[in-house]
Amino acid sequence: MKLYITETIRDKDNLVLIGTTETDFFTFLNSKSERDFVRNRIENEKNITVINQAGRTIFILVLKEEKDHYFQILEEARKAAFTLYSNLKEFDIEKLIIKNAGVSSGQVLAFAEGLSLSNYKFLKYFTKKEEKTYTVKELGIVSDDITSTDIDKLNALIYGVCFSRNLVNEPLSYLNAEMLSEEVTKAGLETGFSVEVFNKKKIESLRMGGLLAVNKGSIDPPTFTILEWKPEKSVNEKPYVLVGKGVVYDTGGLSLKPTHDSMDYMKCDMGGAAAVAGAFSAISKSQLPVWIIGLIPATDNRPDGNAYVPGDVVEMYDGTTVEVLNTDAEGRMILADALSYAKQYDPELVIDLATLTGAAHAAIGKYGIVGMGNVSKELMETLKTSGENTYERVAEFPFWDEFADMLKSDIADLKNIGGKVGGAITAGKFLEKFTDYPYIHLDIAGPAYNKTEDNYRGKGGSGVGVRLLFDFFYQLTR
Repeated sequence: MKLYITETIRDKDNLVLIGTTETDFFTFLNSKSERDFVRNRIENEKNITVINQAGRTIFILVLKEEKDHYFQILEEARKAAFTLYSNLKEFDIEKLIIKNAGVSSGQVLAFAEGLSLSNYKFLKYFTKKEEKTYTVKELGIVSDDITSTDIDKLNALIYGVCFSRNLVNEPLSYLNAEMLSEEVTKAGLETGFSVEVFNKKKIESLRMGGLLAVNKGSIDPPTFTILEWKPEKSVNEKPYVLVGKGVVYDTGGLSLKPTHDSMDYMKCDMGGAAAVAGAFSAISKSQLPVWIIGLIPATDNRPDGNAYVPGDVVEMYDGTTVEVLNTDAEGRMILADALSYAKQYDPELVIDLATLTGAAHAAIGKYGIVGMGNVSKELMETLKTSGENTYERVAEFPFWDEFADMLKSDIADLKNIGGKVGGAITAGKFLEKFTDYPYIHLDIAGPAYNKTEDNYRGKGGSGVGVRLLFDFFYQLTR
């Protein structure tokens, strides 16, 4: 979709008018009957009204006035865009102008964001794409207080989210670890960040035992991908490091998952890697002045004859020994190597994103991200505010050391699972053992993949994490 600023509205342009009261729309209505019709719809709390004029269609959208509950108001604008999108399909409209008729610039941008994300389609594997292809091709915005910079920023963000969704929606038959690295490399060339890929031989030379252990059951080699965006005038002297779990498919290994409603969508287990790659694409495309490094350990997890087994002891990249009691707790094994590797950068902050635990999903479902960490309250609040702003909300869990006690092993430094309680937290505490810097762990297991359509977040890969990270780093650069 082409999203742009325009100052001109032609007589034939299809319009979306966004306002809060009936009088906001009267300038664009041709007759008393149209005004009465709109007034009656609004009085009956109908938030969308369609007016057919000669040669064009006008969609009238009523939003709440922006006073209290600012974050909720923005989310309502995004959801309203999704609702409108369903109407647009009936009229087969390809070009649309959004006119701000009396709301805030934030609401207009949120509406454009919601419409753009609702417009996403993953059609690569359909043989008759034209039967499923309806999209809005052009979206213009008329608003006095929205700049071309605002639009460039939004276009970059939409690009990053859609790239992330594409990665998650790709099946393992295409997107193995090597192809994930290749797709990230292509994105780097297109948007401007640099990429270096370690192959299996290099990973073996580094003795990344966690990544190699998980990969033992696979016929495909692992990769370790390093991304970097370092503009000349970055606001930070030490890098922020993003680590993304890249398990391109997870069977559970020898601790095999049941097939119904668990393994069938496990292509999404690289949602953390997709979020990191999407965030890098958006940040570099919009030229944010922030120095960031990304680390993506990638492999699939299969129960082949040489697969690692419960009871194995694995020596990790930093020399820590881990007793493996569940091969389906593989994400933390590969992330641990990446978190240890991050120490060499002397980072300002490290954030990992991972579809890590069923416990996080069970705790809050698709409605947010489970977060925890050892950073200052102020920094965590900044991230949580970005979560509210994008409605990729972060529910902060306690990070108490008592949960780390549950990871003590009788035969090694650690075991890779805790007890029956606090599974999301013990996973985070396991990962913390491999850090010596300010650290935030984000478990995106709940919202990373939608089995049914979830308004503008779509069906399939949601791209969760991209908008959160983009807003977070944008706030840090202001």
